[in-house]
Amino acid sequence: MTLDAADFAAVRLTLELATVVTLLLLAIGTPIAWWLARTRSRLRHAVGAVVALPLVLPPTVIGFYLLLLLGPNGPVGQLTEALGIGLLPFSFGGLVLASVCYSLPFVVQPLQNAFEAIGTRPLEVAATLRASPWDTFWSVAVPLARPGFLSGAVLGFAHTVGEFGVVLMIGGNIPDKTRVVSVQIYDHVEALEYAQAHWLAGGMLAFSFIVLLALYTFYPQAMKGRRR
Repeated sequence: MTLDAADFAAVRLTLELATVVTLLLLAIGTPIAWWLARTRSRLRHAVGAVVALPLVLPPTVIGFYLLLLLGPNGPVGQLTEALGIGLLPFSFGGLVLASVCYSLPFVVQPLQNAFEAIGTRPLEVAATLRASPWDTFWSVAVPLARPGFLSGAVLGFAHTVGEFGVVLMIGGNIPDKTRVVSVQIYDHVEALEYAQAHWLAGGMLAFSFIVLLALYTFYPQAMKGRRR
């Protein structure tokens, strides 16, 4: 037994979701990681703890509170309805938002480690050359933190591909709209269709292993922050 049209649709939707989420995670996570690496504010530990919450909270807990926030009685849900966007639960937009929240620490922490590893000396040298903070960040910090960006992008993408609890709570199980690979595997197992479940699960296993093997082999410094 091979994959059917529903399986390929779930794979396509999962790759689209992971790509969009990874780009958003890099855009959102970079300033957060830079601030956490450079600030001396008393709020640093509190913000770091909030960012890391998805590492310890069950996905269903995150999904439950997101449903309350995004639902018709929640503040975010009321805002999106007022803006004419509609409600985000059980939509691709809701999947994106939930995945960004759930995968945020997998991007922020590698970036924060990379920014902290730079130290202050290169930034001070750039300042003595009259580089603005903006120029210093893009010309000095970003190139030196490239392993962190690579690690964060790979981990964020891979983690989004493997999500289940959060995407099921927020997106449900709508074919061609919110049914991702992890949910499709669950459906196959529930229907005792183990052959198709093996194809999808084995594909995810092979994909994850190959990506991480390539990262460890060709860019091992990108993973040093994760082993600290």
